Amino acid sequence: MKTVIKVENLGKKYLISHQKSDRYVALRDVITDGTKKIAKKIINPQSISQQYREEFWALRNINFEVNEGDRVGIIGRNGAGKTTILKLLSRITEPTEGKISIKGRIASLLEVGTGFHPELTGRENIYLNGAILGMGKSEIKRKFDEIVEFADIEKFLDTPVKRYSSGMYVRLAFAVAAHLEPEILVIDEVLAVGDAQFQKKSLGKMEDISKEEGRTILFVSHNMGAVEQLCSRAILLDNGRIIMNDSVSKVVSKYLQDSMTNYDSNELQRRIDRHGTGRIKVISFRVLNKNLDEVKKLESGKDYFFEIGYENKAGKSFDDVAISLDIFDDKSNRIMLFRTDFTNNNFILNSDKRGRILCKIDDLPLANGIYNFSFFISQQNKEVFDYIKEAAFIKVEGGNFFGTGSAGLPTHCKILKKVEWFHEPIRIDSRSC
Repeated sequence: MKTVIKVENLGKKYLISHQKSDRYVALRDVITDGTKKIAKKIINPQSISQQYREEFWALRNINFEVNEGDRVGIIGRNGAGKTTILKLLSRITEPTEGKISIKGRIASLLEVGTGFHPELTGRENIYLNGAILGMGKSEIKRKFDEIVEFADIEKFLDTPVKRYSSGMYVRLAFAVAAHLEPEILVIDEVLAVGDAQFQKKSLGKMEDISKEEGRTILFVSHNMGAVEQLCSRAILLDNGRIIMNDSVSKVVSKYLQDSMTNYDSNELQRRIDRHGTGRIKVISFRVLNKNLDEVKKLESGKDYFFEIGYENKAGKSFDDVAISLDIFDDKSNRIMLFRTDFTNNNFILNSDKRGRILCKIDDLPLANGIYNFSFFISQQNKEVFDYIKEAAFIKVEGGNFFGTGSAGLPTHCKILKKVEWFHEPIRIDSRSC
């Protein structure tokens, strides 16, 4: 089997600058500190710059190989180093240490609008991207109609892409990357911007170009269902290191288990992969039992409160605030959705710095398994404050939903429902035979 990507002892280091605390400083302190800094600078020119800078290794000791035609998923928690690996492979940034060997043309789709010139039209960007991939004009022209049809942007083909929505951007960028025949296709979570129908079409296209055309795919996603559908192998990253490199089913299983056991509700404050204005932000999440005690594991059939802690960074009151809490299974399928605007329960959030919102659910109808939550806060039809995916993980195990004990509780379904059964025998009159 031909090796097309070989990564050896790869590492990427960043320097992080730190500032002093925001305490009150008197004028005399400013003058004194300034004098001290000048003196230190004269004695040791490096002392000031090093004083507030810290080394951060986004990746360290990364080793793996990818063969021609492989479909490799790269998964891990936020900040694990997934996107950094793809940027290094795509030559967007240079490694601090180690070596990357790549054989073949590589096309990357890492961020909305990657490789597009905003002032050029969709048509012009198709030709530009093809040229970047080293293709001739005749090659691009041969694929042009397929690209436009797949992206479904024919009406806007001669419109500058700076006027495209994020969804249109992604559709065109993916269509270009998939149809202009690179040997290696690198896709980040950017596909999540598209609608569900386009995501399904994109996954199908990636399967086709890998299985039928023998091209190699590296795919980063939080959607475990998409990873399992597309990939044959997966790499699990944690804190910039490879934890596991194995079959996709084994790696996904470990990722879900680790996500649940290592979950820290206060981690939400540190999450940067979120969308919205940020004027109101989700900062914590807990599950409470009926006595309002926090629990880490749930049982079907019991009553729980889902507590969402928020911070009002704007310092002003907002009316008609809608909260959405979505529950996904381990394949990233949305199986339950709770929204305040569905039941006319939108809130008025006053100017208090922090607060919490409780969502009570009776007789938890979830079967055994691992689930994750996404949160969405908006001012109805005006402003999206915060949207964060995979905000928390929980495990449902056991319980007495049907009132018969936990034995026989199903694992092959996700939603439980109590129903009534009736039996009415039909008596057949022998004389009618």
